[in-house]
Amino acid sequence: MNIGFNAQNKAVNQMKSTKNSKIVDTLGYLKAFEANKKEYVGKSFSFLLSKMDKMQPQTIWSVPSSGDSTVVTRSLFRFSDINYPVMNETKMMITWESQLPYKTVSFNNQRNKFYFSDSERRFYGTRIVKNILVYR
Repeated sequence: MNIGFNAQNKAVNQMKSTKNSKIVDTLGYLKAFEANKKEYVGKSFSFLLSKMDKMQPQTIWSVPSSGDSTVVTRSLFRFSDINYPVMNETKMMITWESQLPYKTVSFNNQRNKFYFSDSERRFYGTRIVKNILVYR
């Protein structure tokens, strides 16, 4: 058994394991977090992640601020593998309470090929959630 793994393998393995487990209605599941956003707004992103017991983000995409491209105010989380595009995919947009430096976010995205790896989990985990939007 290979104990070492990277973000890409982790995402693919999670996809394979969900095929064998009960199918989750992604939109319904994530919409529940949006509907109950008052429980998560003003708290760290790691708190929200800790409540996501049926699925976790697979990839992350930064959304630069429209007024200042040197900062990121929102991040888009996708719940399917980047190599397996899904039509009508459900996404979760998190707006951050504080701006994030675009250079740092972009570096992480490029280094991990947009996969939501452990380094992103640590980086975003301490960030405070300002808003949650789930859409297809």
